[in-house]
Amino acid sequence: MAALYEGYTLCALLKTPNSLVSGINGIEVDSDIDHVVVTDSTRSVTLYKVSDQKPLGSWTLKQGQSLSCPAVYNAGTKEYVSVSDGKVIRVWKAEDLLLDKAFKATLSANVWRVHAVPGGGLFVLFVRGAVRLLDDVLAAPQQPIEEVLGQEENIRWSATVTAETQHFVIFTTEQNSCHFLYVQRLKPNSLQKFSLEPQGPAPQEAQAPLSFSACYQEGHIRLLCLYPDGHVYQSLVSMRGPPALPPGGAAPLPRTQLLGLHVGGALLEAASAIYLDDCHVAVVGAPHPAAGPGTNFLCIWNTNFQTLQAGKEIPGKVYGQLWSYAGKLFIPHGRSLTVIPYECPTSSLATALGKLKRAGSRDSRVPACVPSWSSLLDGRTPSDLIESSQNKAKPVQASSAGPADHVLGLVETATVEAVQREVEALLSRADPQDLNPWLGQLACSLVSRSSTDPPFYPASGLAALVRTGSLCHSVCPELLLLALEKRDYLLAQLCLQAFPDVPENITCCCLKTFLSAPEAEVQTACLEPSSLSFMETHSAPQRGIELNGFTSTGGGPDPEKPSSPPIHTCPLGVHKAVLLNEVIQTPYSDAFLLPHLKDLSPQQLMLFLQYLHFLYLQYSQDSFKQEDKSIAPTLTQIMDWVCLLLDAHFTVLVMTPEARGLLVNLHIFVRSQVRFCSELGKLEGSLQEIQTLRRQKEMGQYCIQTRCRKGGFGREPLKFKSCWREPIGSEQNFETKP
Repeated sequence: MAALYEGYTLCALLKTPNSLVSGINGIEVDSDIDHVVVTDSTRSVTLYKVSDQKPLGSWTLKQGQSLSCPAVYNAGTKEYVSVSDGKVIRVWKAEDLLLDKAFKATLSANVWRVHAVPGGGLFVLFVRGAVRLLDDVLAAPQQPIEEVLGQEENIRWSATVTAETQHFVIFTTEQNSCHFLYVQRLKPNSLQKFSLEPQGPAPQEAQAPLSFSACYQEGHIRLLCLYPDGHVYQSLVSMRGPPALPPGGAAPLPRTQLLGLHVGGALLEAASAIYLDDCHVAVVGAPHPAAGPGTNFLCIWNTNFQTLQAGKEIPGKVYGQLWSYAGKLFIPHGRSLTVIPYECPTSSLATALGKLKRAGSRDSRVPACVPSWSSLLDGRTPSDLIESSQNKAKPVQASSAGPADHVLGLVETATVEAVQREVEALLSRADPQDLNPWLGQLACSLVSRSSTDPPFYPASGLAALVRTGSLCHSVCPELLLLALEKRDYLLAQLCLQAFPDVPENITCCCLKTFLSAPEAEVQTACLEPSSLSFMETHSAPQRGIELNGFTSTGGGPDPEKPSSPPIHTCPLGVHKAVLLNEVIQTPYSDAFLLPHLKDLSPQQLMLFLQYLHFLYLQYSQDSFKQEDKSIAPTLTQIMDWVCLLLDAHFTVLVMTPEARGLLVNLHIFVRSQVRFCSELGKLEGSLQEIQTLRRQKEMGQYCIQTRCRKGGFGREPLKFKSCWREPIGSEQNFETKP
């Protein structure tokens, strides 16, 4: 699921006479993703390093002058470009101190925006709709500019879109309460015009869109529109359509509704929606569905499943502005500009339901084919279902079950030994894929008799069924609970490994059972040998070692032995640690798991936190090697469980004296990791600078002319020879031309 992380302030907002505007005209990316150029609505441009939250340079116009559009960075020339007073182009470099001494040129028409296209240069969008390459404009600043827009038609929003090898400048206009979209193709030069559907009973009463956003995907430019009534629409512009402007007006642009935000009967005044990827949309300024009126939120919606996946309250006034660069959202609100990192994993039904296997989990153990519920209810195989859909009159032959029917009949009356023998024989003779429709029925029958007849419990037969990889929790919901009731830890381990859909309440039930089980009882259990050998190797007492300038001690320093780091050991036995590893790697949804975690007792909570702390210490050692990612939980999974436990039992941990030392140690680790990540960021910046210094500049062909006389100082006329040389880095061949 998508996530919003803790934000931080990049800069304070300037006070403006109009309290309805933020004072920020625009934010653009600089030379890399960690630098942004912020243009205020008055006369200043500031370069910020986002990770350090500090300005690196600032340029200001003289009093009485104003910036007309946000400044952009030209990666090709390493210059900044902006427009002042409507039609004065200004170009300057980072080392320039004063804008008035930098290059400037007055144009013949007013400019709406200057847009930077990655790898395509800079383009100037004029107020009347014309688009020009910046170099062409600067070559002849007073050249006449044609008018593309009609009378009383004004630009409201513009952006650039890169589609494969093509670059587009797109902008929306408004004329007499009607809205239009222009798509300007740059090479070759062509223009398309579309009319947007009105959002209202009549064009005169139509609502004006609050925000626009655009992106390119699979041969279409996608346009996102947010309206005051909370409706979010998407329109698709095909790149394979007619390139020319249709005669007599604009082509209609169909739209589809992506989201219907609940606005509580009122209309939105300052809100914005932007694309994050192909299925996630960020919205700021719209009410949160679970919050009351009067609060501002930033939300991430999954448009494929119509689900709200992340939300964060934004204090202060929201101005309806939102930018997204390199996994960070830039939001002006109140008196500050805030940066909020976000993450949008790949969208699927499994992620929407919180059932996706996480990184490092046992993807290879997920059932390749899980029988459908329909086939389990009526006893038909998938081939029978296909056949019956084609010819409903054709009956299903009971003889297709074969040996499976014989085993199902034995379950009701035979002994445990006989049933286990027949189940193992059936699985050894037949292909499990062919038995898929019958394995669920067989497992349910075995579990049903084991519940009603306590002496009957075919442990090895049930384990063999789970090992086929063709069962899931939905097919036999009572199987895992039966394993916990019978204290069959091997079967519980196999179920947690193989079932991708274990509910959160069952996961917590397994966790409480494993934590409260006596060590002597668990140690006698026969678990998976690979898991046992892994934990036996890494649970032995080891000394903390120095890593990244931090000693993973697990406690405070010893004043008597400063050079000897203490020894940390696993707080529980190897077998119980293996079972807890399976719980940690089980997929879950935070919202569903958190309420059930509150049922843990303080003793169980402390033991589980101590084990998670021990695992974190293991990951902090250079000697730790995770040879098989399906055996041990990942560092991310460990930290997620620590955060969940702290959220669920914050008051208990604060009031428990025994938890103080553990919380202090966890705080030390978090602080050290933050410091380590900060140093990595500095190292990344240094490496980027070194790479920039080593980059060779391209040089074009040049000509060296020499003159000579024949016969010394006679009266022969001068003759010239030209020596042409290829650019540096190519083969150095000289060619002499008379």
